[in-house]
Amino acid sequence: MGIRVALVDDYEVVVQGLASMLRSYHEEIEIVELNANTLVGKRVDIALYDSFANPQGDKDEVRWLAANPLIDKVVVYSWNVEPDMINAAIANGAHGYVAKGLPASALVSALLSVHRGDSTTHLDDTHAKVVSGDWPGREEGLTQRESEVLALITQGLSNVEVADRAGVSINSVKTYIRSCYRRIGVTTRAQAVAWGASHGFLPDRIRISRDGIDDPTVG
Repeated sequence: MGIRVALVDDYEVVVQGLASMLRSYHEEIEIVELNANTLVGKRVDIALYDSFANPQGDKDEVRWLAANPLIDKVVVYSWNVEPDMINAAIANGAHGYVAKGLPASALVSALLSVHRGDSTTHLDDTHAKVVSGDWPGREEGLTQRESEVLALITQGLSNVEVADRAGVSINSVKTYIRSCYRRIGVTTRAQAVAWGASHGFLPDRIRISRDGIDDPTVG
């Protein structure tokens, strides 16, 4: 019998891409919620928190998920595999941390391992660049990191805020922005934001608002 997994991200294309990636493993993984538009509201074994355009694992969003009594375990799914970030996410309540570079079979094995309590961290030891899932702008040739940065500036975040949210340096943010401009054929930030807003780079749901309305510990 498979484990029950809720997919958590604010972009429908990301959630659906992840669901498609796991579809062949339906005997091991039962996707019970596609959480681009809803909070986790059903009993699940694992909430898989995709870090695309979301705060990193050491922020409130993961802590709130971990505090949800309907969720047995929270697993962070991220490109950021720095030891300090992994340790901070685990200290913040995450029960597992999985690298986005893993192929589908290894992702499934990682989720099952976290569920059993065998191992917390699952990274890509082969250093192979596995392209998995889906993201806004893929058809335009944007990489996942470029897409994430464009999504964040489309939401109105400054470069400093983008760096914090994506877990990269300011210089990396600037590099990603420049490459985004070239790929989508714009020259200014305003043009990039307008392009992003009209091409699916605004989230389908703002899950955690800045005033705490969606904080499950409020009210």
